[in-house]
Amino acid sequence: MENPHEQTHNMLLARIITNMENLNESVAEMKRLLGDANKNNLPTEVLAKMWESYIRNAEYHLQATGQMETTSAEKDDEEEQWEENEQELE
Repeated sequence: MENPHEQTHNMLLARIITNMENLNESVAEMKRLLGDANKNNLPTEVLAKMWESYIRNAEYHLQATGQMETTSAEKDDEEEQWEENEQELE
């Protein structure tokens, strides 16, 4: 005697297998695209690290030569001018 649920069970398993194959293909494609994006962003990442290092070195040398206080004062003046310009625009 044939099991009536066996046919339904086999159809469901076939759908699950097909969906998993499609999912695996999609994940593989996404992985490839993310790898390409990471490779394309590498020069930007390197530049950002170089810029961060430059800023850190510049701050160190400014502190070592005692010029950091003047730059802090200048920075405060620039911030005040920026705030005044914003208030004027409003």
